[in-house]
Amino acid sequence: MSALEAIVLGVAQGLTEFLPISSTAHLRIIPAFAGWQDPGAAFTAVTQLGTMAAVVLYFRHDLARILRALFESLRGHRPASDVDARVGRYIALGTIPIAIFGVLFKDQIETGARDLYLIGTTLILLGLVLLVAEQVGRRRRGIESLTLRDGVVIGFAQALALVPGVSRSGATITAGLFLGLDRPDAARFSFLLSVPAVVLSGLFELPSVVTGAGEDDTALGLVIVATLLAFAVGYLAIALLLRFLVSHSTRVFVVYRVALGALVIALVSTGAIA
Repeated sequence: MSALEAIVLGVAQGLTEFLPISSTAHLRIIPAFAGWQDPGAAFTAVTQLGTMAAVVLYFRHDLARILRALFESLRGHRPASDVDARVGRYIALGTIPIAIFGVLFKDQIETGARDLYLIGTTLILLGLVLLVAEQVGRRRRGIESLTLRDGVVIGFAQALALVPGVSRSGATITAGLFLGLDRPDAARFSFLLSVPAVVLSGLFELPSVVTGAGEDDTALGLVIVATLLAFAVGYLAIALLLRFLVSHSTRVFVVYRVALGALVIALVSTGAIA
């Protein structure tokens, strides 16, 4: 990997992790368009640690309040019905599906799931599902109204993001809209829910990236550069998306997903990219 590749992929990771357009797909598509080698699932998982650091920093007060409420409720010092305690339980519950499926299908995720045909197809399909969610979702509920069912449904939606092209934020925001959440709160819970899953994934893959770099300090340095860029750009992307969703729909992302997916399929079919 060159310095240019590390910079471009780090910026792409930070920008696309929180937009419902799939960061994993972009870290596969951009190298294909540019004629670079696929950086691999491990590189993607590690650079996601940068974007998760951005989430933790941006929502630090929310996360601290939720963790405190969760532990106090477990010790009996706060009612189990407390909003923050419930959100904490639902985050923990919603992380279970992606953890189980991530371990069970690890090999497929790192190999066959990175096929460009599949990525192009999932970009289009999830985009169309998101469009339907925009049409039928009532968008009248806030994060304080979350129920056990919501946590389970959104948790399984997050697990779909193991397939590149689905998008973690795209799948969870879509599920939230179907469940009647308004856009900003669907996005907020999506970001909070992503923290344990992505941190566990990144830490799981970190040894293989470090070992793969071996004695090549330059290679390891480029991974660090990409991760730091993902953090900086990701922090900005969170703020912009939450502000955008207050008064705009997600249709612009639907159009982008469908157009990009169709382009990828067309280029692969004609042999323009491999």
